[in-house]
Amino acid sequence: MKVMAQIAMIMNLDKCIGCHTCSVTCKQAWTNREGTEYIWFNNVETRPGVGYPRGWEDQDKWEGGWVRTNSGKLKPKAGGRLKKLATIFHNPKLPTIDDYYVPWSYDYDKLLSAPAGQATQPTARPISQLDGRPIDKIEWSSNWDDNLGGSNATMDEDPVLEKMNLQVAKEIEHSFMFYLPRICEHCLNPTCVSSCPSGAMYKRAEDGIVLVDQDHCRGWRMCVSGCPYKKVYFNHKSGKAEKCTLCYPRLEVGQPTVCSETCVGRLRYLGVLLYDADRVAEVAATPNEQDLFEAQKTLFLDPHDPEVIAAAERENIPHTWIEAAQQSPIYDLIFTYELALPLHPEYRTLPMVWYIPPLSPIVDEVTASGNDGEDHKILLTALSTMRIPLEYLAGLFTAGDTRPVEKSLRRLAAMRSYMRDINLGNEPREEIAEAVGMDGKKIQQMYRLLAIAKYDDRYVIPTASPETPRGIQGLDPFGNVDPIGAAESLNVGLGEGAPEACGTGVPAAAGRVSLASWNPGERPDSMFPDRQG
Repeated sequence: MKVMAQIAMIMNLDKCIGCHTCSVTCKQAWTNREGTEYIWFNNVETRPGVGYPRGWEDQDKWEGGWVRTNSGKLKPKAGGRLKKLATIFHNPKLPTIDDYYVPWSYDYDKLLSAPAGQATQPTARPISQLDGRPIDKIEWSSNWDDNLGGSNATMDEDPVLEKMNLQVAKEIEHSFMFYLPRICEHCLNPTCVSSCPSGAMYKRAEDGIVLVDQDHCRGWRMCVSGCPYKKVYFNHKSGKAEKCTLCYPRLEVGQPTVCSETCVGRLRYLGVLLYDADRVAEVAATPNEQDLFEAQKTLFLDPHDPEVIAAAERENIPHTWIEAAQQSPIYDLIFTYELALPLHPEYRTLPMVWYIPPLSPIVDEVTASGNDGEDHKILLTALSTMRIPLEYLAGLFTAGDTRPVEKSLRRLAAMRSYMRDINLGNEPREEIAEAVGMDGKKIQQMYRLLAIAKYDDRYVIPTASPETPRGIQGLDPFGNVDPIGAAESLNVGLGEGAPEACGTGVPAAAGRVSLASWNPGERPDSMFPDRQG
């Protein structure tokens, strides 16, 4: 057993309002420059719909992810090394700019320089941000399906509807929808890393974040075609691949990602999971696609198990990371409450951004029929005929198996009914909790985490500067905080946590790491100490 740590994210889709604040703040922080006009590390899709880039889930077309061979091993669906060598100068499986969209602005000079008193109203025509040419007609964008706005034209192209053989109403008053925020999955078995001919894509050993080494990237773009989620992009200005970094400079100082920090619905959770790296290939090669979800859960280790703790210590995982794994909301949402599900586990990449399926529309539907929309018996009975079909959610999260989806939704529905009695001053009914295999105490704990969790409950992130405890106010993204004052405020000595977390026996080796002042080629010893030393 080789224990490794992974930063993971869970999003509660029941709370997403589709405001796109996460997309805009991510765009401002990471892709607000030339060459990245069309790139959205974070985007929010309206489902059903074709998403961004257009039809990214159609792996028959894009050939992303892994396939299991007859011998039981995995190979990239786009082909092995010989196939990549043969197509290295012409990769036919790349999305074109039309599959993304031609980014545009407007010719505002026409408005500003229009002479006064002219007979016609001046207009600002859309112009391409790529080549500056006028665009006659805007026909596609990264958010064309927003609120089902383009559903009549594109809904039939939804790969999940086609795969699950579902027919849905197109009339806006009869249709269903929910929002699906997407970022890079930072997979345990990433195809993008295996597809990169130059070795520029890599997965960080300390936290599992998948990154691109810009110095080694040669712009082959095999990573773009290899990623089944299409979350690796090509910067046409620099000639390099770029992707979501999970805001690692912020995580290293104990702050959540920008998309999490600015999320209006407070639907994102960040935490640490411990997993057995020796079993990744075995689990990813699980024969039945519908068993991949449960198989991936067996990879994760109980952070309270003394054997796991001892094995983690042998792998030099810092105690601060083990403690963060023990307090992780991610572990609770996956195992304690069994709510979270992975996105398209059938791609066999073992994604690490999971989702709690949406339940919201069912209450309105039940109430509209004249019944009590919060009664647990009615809610649990109506789940199979809810406005958002179970089959559609299963096609997204469990490779078509509706049982885990229904279990998650039943627990969300039971929580609503149980907590309504408490909020109205009535005696809570234990039979509601028992109907979904829980007790009243666990229901209330789940409610606290999902509904009223505080900042430090939603984001349990170990810092790269461990002498500064979590929860200190005034910590900026570059670690500029007075560690002496911070330590004194919590009665913690500077030398107490540093040697343990940095893996050295010399307190002076640990200290603040200014993420803004690293020079190319330098190695900050306080963050990456020599383990042999």
